[in-house]
Amino acid sequence: MLEKYRTGSVIRRSRSGLAALLLACLGFVLGYSPSYGVQKETQEEKAANLKKQATGGLFQRWTFDQDQPNAQLSSFVKGSSTDEPLADWAVQDHVTAPSPPKVIAGSSSCTQLCYQMLLVKGLEYEYPDLSVRFHAQEGTSGLGGIVFGVRDTRNFYAAVVDPIGQKVQLVRLSNGSEVLLAQASLNLKPVDWHSLRVQRNTIISKDFIEVVVDGVLVLSVEDQALGLGQIGLIVQGTSTVLFDSFHAVPLFSHRPLSAPPAY
Repeated sequence: MLEKYRTGSVIRRSRSGLAALLLACLGFVLGYSPSYGVQKETQEEKAANLKKQATGGLFQRWTFDQDQPNAQLSSFVKGSSTDEPLADWAVQDHVTAPSPPKVIAGSSSCTQLCYQMLLVKGLEYEYPDLSVRFHAQEGTSGLGGIVFGVRDTRNFYAAVVDPIGQKVQLVRLSNGSEVLLAQASLNLKPVDWHSLRVQRNTIISKDFIEVVVDGVLVLSVEDQALGLGQIGLIVQGTSTVLFDSFHAVPLFSHRPLSAPPAY
C-alpha cells in the first residue's frame, strides 16, 4: 500500500512538472516571464518609460502662475451650456493661493440655470483622474467644480460643490437637459481652500464616477452615457469661484480612488 502511494505521488509530480515545463516553454516563445506572465522589460526600457510618463504629457498641471493677469489663456477655451454671455475667467494674484502667487477666477452672471466652462484645449480623456483646489469668496455665491466627458457645451458631466449650501452634486447634461445623478451633504473643513477630486473608472464593462471632497469620498455613481471628452473647470449660475492647481492624468489603474497621486 505504501509503495502504491509513493508511485502515485511520483506520477502526479511528473505530470505537474511536465505541465510547468510546457507553460514555461510557451511563455518563452511568447516573450513572457515564466514566473509572472508579464512581458519582459529591461532596466533601460523601464527608465525610458518612466521618463516618458513624467515628461511626455501623461501628467498635466495648471497653476496659472506663469500667466499674465487678465490675459487670454492660450491653453483654454470658454464655453456655456446656454445662450447667456460667457463667464469672465481671469488670472489674478491671491495671497492665500495654494500654488502662489496666482489663481484663476471664474465669474458668471447667468440669469437662469447655466454652466460656464473653461475647457482645456487639445486634451480628451475617457477615464480621467482630475483634481483641483477651489475657494468661494465671502459674500458671493460660489457653485463650481470640475467638468469632464465634454462632447460639446450641451453634453458633459459636472461635479459641482456648493460651499455655502454644504452639498455636492454630480450632474450629466444630455442634449442640454440636466440629469442629477447624485448629491450628498458635506461637512467642509474650516479652511479657505478646499479640494475636489473626480475619477471615472471602469471595472468589468461597468463605468462609474467617484467624487472626493477634502479627502472624503462623497459620491459613487455608475453611469456609461458619455465617454471620451474634454476636461475643464466650471461655475454654475450666478457664481464666483477661485481655482488653483488643476491636475489631470488619464487613469492607468483600475483601482478606484487610490491614494492621491504624487503630482
